[in-house]
Amino acid sequence: MLGTLVAAILVSLFVKTLLIQAFLIPSGSMEPTLHGCPGCVDDRVLVSKLTTRLGGVHRGDIVVFHDSSGWLPSTSSTRGSELQDRVHDTLAMIGLAASSNEGDLIKRVMGVGGDTVEGRDGNLYVNGRQVEEPYVFPGDSPSETDFTVLVPDGKLWVMGDHRGESADSRFHVHDPGRGFVPVTDVVGQAFVIVWPLGRVGSLT
Repeated sequence: MLGTLVAAILVSLFVKTLLIQAFLIPSGSMEPTLHGCPGCVDDRVLVSKLTTRLGGVHRGDIVVFHDSSGWLPSTSSTRGSELQDRVHDTLAMIGLAASSNEGDLIKRVMGVGGDTVEGRDGNLYVNGRQVEEPYVFPGDSPSETDFTVLVPDGKLWVMGDHRGESADSRFHVHDPGRGFVPVTDVVGQAFVIVWPLGRVGSLT
């Protein structure tokens, strides 16, 4: 029995480290693609680490990445009892529970190294071509602000689908990192919603 449990934990650690990890969506910045808004049952997604390692990161990918540039404000999260917190943290560490790591973000990749991304007249353009974005939150324009950036090699330009509620690359152009996300910060590509059951399905 103990040997089976240890083997299961080792397999989970292997899968989490190299293949797949679960994440909890904590905010509404990716609405309506991913639920995390006040009053919602927050989505749980699976993130493939293998996809990004073997195939790279592409425009349109929904990726989880480490907040190495300090985009997130420091907030105190509501936790359960000490025992509940320890159990959840342990399960999350071995990949058996969704991580709610406040040091990670999830956004859609709009530009990769060498791309020119432009917000103009409420629309978004990549390399001079207007991007069709059916996933943008109803009522939001693809870009409320005008900007033009050339994405450096090894970097990404990311935006949330809820453009009016996403403090993404557009809002960090004056930071030291100029709003770009290093490819090395990417944890992986979110590819499926696994909870709640009524929203289970692949992500595009």
